[in-house]
Amino acid sequence: MLTKKQIRHVLDTIAKMFPDAHCELNHSNPFELTIAVMLSAQCTDQMVNKVTKELFNKYHTPEDYVRVPLEELEQDIRQIGLYRNKAKNIKKMCQILIEKYNGEIPRSREELIQLPGIGRKTANVIMSTAFGYPAIAVDTHVERVTKRLGICRWKDTPLQVEKTLMKKVPKEEWAITHHRLIFFGRYHCKAQNPQCHVCPLFELCREGKKRLNQKCV
Repeated sequence: MLTKKQIRHVLDTIAKMFPDAHCELNHSNPFELTIAVMLSAQCTDQMVNKVTKELFNKYHTPEDYVRVPLEELEQDIRQIGLYRNKAKNIKKMCQILIEKYNGEIPRSREELIQLPGIGRKTANVIMSTAFGYPAIAVDTHVERVTKRLGICRWKDTPLQVEKTLMKKVPKEEWAITHHRLIFFGRYHCKAQNPQCHVCPLFELCREGKKRLNQKCV
């Protein structure tokens, strides 16, 4: 496991590598972000943005999604994986927003995770990106990178990864660290063919050393 000083070095390094890291899901308000994040499960941000470009022109409010027939909404998001289940969850969520929250996205994690199709990771993304609350969402990139670097343990669950990062990263850096780790994992430390040979964090990375040693054998 990395020391506090080593973790600081990791955070500073990825900050230099990806100074403009941000949420890559296109949205113009918390409601659109919530829809986009719900659609992004097991789907690339690129595909979600392609679909939401037309979706957000067609639907603007929870009432719009509630009024449309389920079959039509399914067709609107058909290119997205698990589109049938996601369409049902979007309609259910929008109905609850109308009935309980005056059509607005709630701001607390406790309320968010009660909505259909929204788990802890999704709630954390909404809280940090839409409302500026300190939160760390652990997606596949964040989990992979933190385990490869030795910030977290291989056996850690996503929740354990989140709690470890909350302890080891300053609270005011939680949200931006989440985005930087995603960029680092998406564009540099990829699941397949990570760029270990040019990685500025190679000396700290147990996974990188293991991979390059295997290639040398």
